[in-house]
Amino acid sequence: MVMQTYRDSRAKAADAAEAIRAALVSLGIPESVWGTIRPVVAHKGSSYVHLGVVRADAAKKMAEAMRPD
Repeated sequence: MVMQTYRDSRAKAADAAEAIRAALVSLGIPESVWGTIRPVVAHKGSSYVHLGVVRADAAKKMAEAMRPD
């Protein structure tokens, strides 16, 4: 993978991870739940966000927040 591709993908993943963290903070979910969220770049340069394992109560709040009104 070209280094610029990695940097661009990493920036995209980092922005997305930060957006998820900010949304969880706005829901009142503590850092102990979202502290393991991290940006990931796959071997082919695809951007991902690793969410890891989330407590059931936090997952329920997340699901409720994603439902359309």
